[in-house]
Amino acid sequence: MTAAQRRARILSTLRQHSGPLSASALAREFSVSRQIIVGDVALLRAAGESILATPRGYLLSPAGEGIRRTIACLHTQEQTGRELEICVDHGCTVQDVIVEHPVYGQLVGELELSSRYDVAQFLRRLEKESAHSLSELTDGIHLHTLRCPSDDAFRQVLKRLEEENILIH
Repeated sequence: MTAAQRRARILSTLRQHSGPLSASALAREFSVSRQIIVGDVALLRAAGESILATPRGYLLSPAGEGIRRTIACLHTQEQTGRELEICVDHGCTVQDVIVEHPVYGQLVGELELSSRYDVAQFLRRLEKESAHSLSELTDGIHLHTLRCPSDDAFRQVLKRLEEENILIH
C-alpha cells in the first residue's frame, strides 16, 4: 500500500467511526508506526480535511449538528470537572478550550467532550500525564466552543454555570 492509499484509508476509517480513534490504534490497523499516522493526519489536515485531534484520538469534525456558541469562563482547577459536567449534562459537546496567550496569541485545545465518561477520561489523562490545563496559562480565564442541541439547552448551561460562579459576563 502506498502512502497516498494509506491516507485515503485512514480518512475512510475515520468516516466509518462515530468516536475518536487514537494514532496508536490506527498504526496497529495499518501496520505502521504511530509517528507515520501522525504525519499522515497532518498531511490530510493540510490538504483541507477537517480532522480534529482530541485527547482521545482523531475524528472528523461533525458538520451542522445543533447550534454552536462560545462561553467565557473563570474558575479554579478544582472546578474544571464540574464546569465540563454541567455542559455535557445538558446535551452539549465541549468542542474546545481557548486561551489568549500574551506571546503566542490564541491557543486552542480540541476537546470534543460529549459525556461524563469523556470528561472523566480527560481529567484522568491530565492527572496521569501530570499535564496542566490551558486555562492555567491565563489564571483560569478561558473560552469554550459548545455544540448544543438547542437554544434551550444552551440557556440551561449558562444558568448552571452562573449558579456555580464559573461564567464570565
